[in-house]
Amino acid sequence: MSDPYDTRTAVHEQRLEGFGTVRILPLDPHADADVVHRWVREERAVFWGMKGLDREQVAEIYTHMAGLDTHHAFLIVKDGEPVALLQTYEPWADRVGECYEVRDGDIGVHLLLAPAGEGGARPGWSQSLLAVVTAYVLPGLGRHRIVVDPDVRNAKAIKRFLRQGFEAGPVVVLPEIDLPDVHLPEKTAQLAFLERTVVFSP
Repeated sequence: MSDPYDTRTAVHEQRLEGFGTVRILPLDPHADADVVHRWVREERAVFWGMKGLDREQVAEIYTHMAGLDTHHAFLIVKDGEPVALLQTYEPWADRVGECYEVRDGDIGVHLLLAPAGEGGARPGWSQSLLAVVTAYVLPGLGRHRIVVDPDVRNAKAIKRFLRQGFEAGPVVVLPEIDLPDVHLPEKTAQLAFLERTVVFSP
């Protein structure tokens, strides 16, 4: 079976023994809109904040993001199958930057995993994908620390990050953002941080 994504240039590619080959591709706002819209409209993705949006609105959001220098979106593909949506951002240019002391070398990450599918939950799946993301944004981009800000009610995501070596930070209230191109309601978030030295040798 051919890989429908093999014509795209990956920003990061990594083979994990016993798991497969994972590629991180810049998101195409329109070509990938069907996949992303299918994921974000599910109840499990309610904390992503796009549940009520239609396909065109999702495409518009990522078209807007593609024009920014500080925020980037990616599709993560495993052996030709889309498996996650990744967003990276500069914390100083994001509302989270109002809630903690941003350091040089920090990078923010949002990660939405695809639904498990017919086979149900797959042991080690999220850990493997998060390991690839970590390799890309820390040594790959030359960053020193990842910050994540899951909704405080999203216990599953918080547990996943802590299991991966993140250290819990403060619970903060991210302020509402209401702009012509984007609206984000106020959010109570659990900050967590992963230092590069925790995962990779100096």
